[in-house]
Amino acid sequence: MELQPVHVWMMVCAALVLLMTPALAFFYGGMTRAKSVLNMMMMSFVALGITAVVWVLWGNSMAGGGSSVGGLFGHPFEQFGLAGLIGTEDLIAAGFAGTFAIITVALISGAIADRARFGAWCLFVPVWVTVVYAPVAYWVWGGGLLSAEGAIGSWAGEAIDYAGGTVVHINAGVAGLVLALILGQRKGFGRDPGQRPHSIPFVMLGAALLWFGWFGFNGGAASDPAEAGLIWINTMVAPGAALVAWCVTERLRDGKPTSLGAASGVVAGLVAITPACADVTPLGAVGLGLVAGVASALAVGLKYRFGYDDSLDVVGVHLVSGLIGTLALGFIARDTGLFYGGGLEQLGAQTVAAVVSMAYTGLATLAIGLAIHRTIGFRISESDEQTGIDLAEHAETGYEYGGLGTSAGSFVPHPATSGHLELSK
Repeated sequence: MELQPVHVWMMVCAALVLLMTPALAFFYGGMTRAKSVLNMMMMSFVALGITAVVWVLWGNSMAGGGSSVGGLFGHPFEQFGLAGLIGTEDLIAAGFAGTFAIITVALISGAIADRARFGAWCLFVPVWVTVVYAPVAYWVWGGGLLSAEGAIGSWAGEAIDYAGGTVVHINAGVAGLVLALILGQRKGFGRDPGQRPHSIPFVMLGAALLWFGWFGFNGGAASDPAEAGLIWINTMVAPGAALVAWCVTERLRDGKPTSLGAASGVVAGLVAITPACADVTPLGAVGLGLVAGVASALAVGLKYRFGYDDSLDVVGVHLVSGLIGTLALGFIARDTGLFYGGGLEQLGAQTVAAVVSMAYTGLATLAIGLAIHRTIGFRISESDEQTGIDLAEHAETGYEYGGLGTSAGSFVPHPATSGHLELSK
């Protein structure tokens, strides 16, 4: 079998998507306290390692490679170890799909920063990928419940989710919210200035690398040059518009735009365009980015109002902008959206897909999280949280100041580095 350009393109895109998880480690790591940065980055790295193994053993088969088990998931052992794919081009597609599973579960970690036991997280990752991610991916992309031939999609219509608005971002956002509620608030939540981001340069570096990798995330499955070009332009302009919208929102509300807001706006726009990248015009992408930027900038402050400690705004950015991008397709999808004469069918399909996924992910994550929390324990002790999770869970510190490290939590960011804590005002 001769290697074709499309195969090379998908492998390059898979590498770009794989880079997004270390990029997320920088993005999340910069947003945590100095005494938590290593643990936060390790949660992304270990998610990469564990999920890669799970994907090869049974994850890919469950997400669409195996024969259907009641329309719920693929047979987990039909392609166990990917042995049946060796010598075929399907092995490339399996690798590309695996990088999506990796980044999805890594996204969840931001909701429970500073307080989750590392061992508990290492157990949560393979269970969640198996029980939640793989079935939802199968429903949407593998011919399962939410696809055109599926039990739900056949009557509700087929939802559009080109690169993962439902499968990745809504999925991760709901899971993050559930885990944040199970683990509870950090000590000093909403009051302790030490919970502000410790390294805005890390955050901006992570956001830049995420944006770079996202061109592979959205473009890897492009079927022809025209579609690829549209995806590329939309992936450039939607986050750009969201960045502007977030900064303007901060300027009007708080008096000053922030670097953290600019980086977060980029991610919000990327999240929103993910399901819609191949199905909206560039003008539609601009509008989608503007809405997502404003909505997520406002939504990140809701955690203070409602009291859930979503440490790094997984809910405010990924769930909110994921829902916006998914539901917006009912209005602005070029061929089937309401604004293009398509009626209400597409909006109905998008709504059903979002609701079904949220309900299943919420209940399944609740069961997994509570089982871990009530057996081995999911949260570190209060004393370990005060000392610093890096030292407690890894016997390391990210920084050394005069040989003292940060174990005592003495390093506090400058008050001007307000981060999302100030967004609650």
